Amino acid sequence: MTPTRVAALAAHFGRDVDRAVSKIVGIIEGAHRDGIELLVLPDASLGGYIGDLRAPDMDELPPAIDPDGPEIGAIVAAAGPMTVCVGYTEAAENGLHFNSAVCVTGDGILGRHRKVHQPAGESLAYAAGDRFDAFDTPVGRMGMLIDYDKTFPEAARTLALDGARVIAALSAWPASVTDRASRLPNDRQSRLFDLYDAARAAENQVVLVSSNQTGVMGSLRFLGQAKVVGPGGEVLSKTWAKGGLAVCDIDIGAEVDRARRVLRHLDEMRMDAYRIGKD
Repeated sequence: MTPTRVAALAAHFGRDVDRAVSKIVGIIEGAHRDGIELLVLPDASLGGYIGDLRAPDMDELPPAIDPDGPEIGAIVAAAGPMTVCVGYTEAAENGLHFNSAVCVTGDGILGRHRKVHQPAGESLAYAAGDRFDAFDTPVGRMGMLIDYDKTFPEAARTLALDGARVIAALSAWPASVTDRASRLPNDRQSRLFDLYDAARAAENQVVLVSSNQTGVMGSLRFLGQAKVVGPGGEVLSKTWAKGGLAVCDIDIGAEVDRARRVLRHLDEMRMDAYRIGKD
């Protein structure tokens, strides 16, 4: 079978939504020229992320966007046959704001996700989502995680059990806010970010495409480290701390099947032995 060219972006996005839309459209146009079929952009690409995890400034929150508005519409129009995942602050009908992601092609919206797990004071700025769902795309069945979601094995496992063979992990993941290292590669959160990416791919035997913000927002310094991880947990392409695209050609179906040829983690689970959700 023909490999699929997948890419994860490390880049900085701030508060200017119009500028972000133009930047994203330009990135998508370049990705078309490079033959990319799946492009995963960072969390909070449209409008940026909060500037402080412990005590977000409620007067300086990211602008909330209509999930069916012109900003997402411009990305749909640019996507064409490409599958594109992008993060933004969603304005919900009930007045709540969610840290959200959307997956689109030129045909429209394929899947949505609202971040479920919230670290530190993020709940002051966003409401929490309540589910993980996979969905069908031109590159195969997929699911999405946002930031802290990937810290919890159950999140990625739920998507894999729902048939996802690709997981897009969109992040605005910063260096440690309590014990920041002098060099980003030595930071505790840098190590954890890479560890979670590899573990979630390997334990579910899926392809994981991990994007992240770079640069600074308020008191937060983002790590970058966008990457594509194979179903054995091997890093196939990575940007390190700099901005750019981690690009990889991979036959998703063949590689997932190969990883599951002998050991099939999802089939061999012993759900009867787990206490999660039990009284």
